[in-house]
Amino acid sequence: MNKLDRLRDYITDMTQLVSVAEADEARIFRDGEPLLSRLVSHDDWLPEAFAQSSNETYRQYLLWCDPMERFSVVSFVWGPGQKTPIHDHTVWGMVGMMRGQELCEEYAVPAPGRAMQKAGEHAVKPGQVDKVSPSIGDIHVVSNGLKDRASISIHVYGANIGAVARHTFDGNDGHSKPFVSGYSNSVIPNLWDRSADVRARLS
Repeated sequence: MNKLDRLRDYITDMTQLVSVAEADEARIFRDGEPLLSRLVSHDDWLPEAFAQSSNETYRQYLLWCDPMERFSVVSFVWGPGQKTPIHDHTVWGMVGMMRGQELCEEYAVPAPGRAMQKAGEHAVKPGQVDKVSPSIGDIHVVSNGLKDRASISIHVYGANIGAVARHTFDGNDGHSKPFVSGYSNSVIPNLWDRSADVRARLS
């Protein structure tokens, strides 16, 4: 098996799911969680170019965006000690842990002029899937749970997440600022070169 087959199969399955589920978030979470869990249970398919950490900040590499921008798949690479600001997503998302560990600190929707209230925290370990959306909880801080090495998670969001207008929040007074995350890469993996498989069948 070409190792990228795992990602291609996942994208095919997710395309079928969002085509049927459309805006049914509960169904996307129910049927999508085992698909993502299966993908991240294998740590042999992510190309090295999309697994590189940086000393400056965490990296967000686009792996695939649905042509209709109904969902996108991203690898997040966290160096030791790296973390996000308090932020939201505005769309549904699932986070599958593949390598290392993430720590997630959840926050309640801010009240204007008041300090942000922490609503809980949890760790996400390899094979586990975390979920976010405005309907179930959308505001958090994510950090690398390991102090000595990088961690990598695979995220799928209900939009072209790098082009979504989102918000960061000031923990002291809840003030929000708009941001657009973009991506750390300018190319994506070539999932469609099946030539080696075809040649093998011909020989």
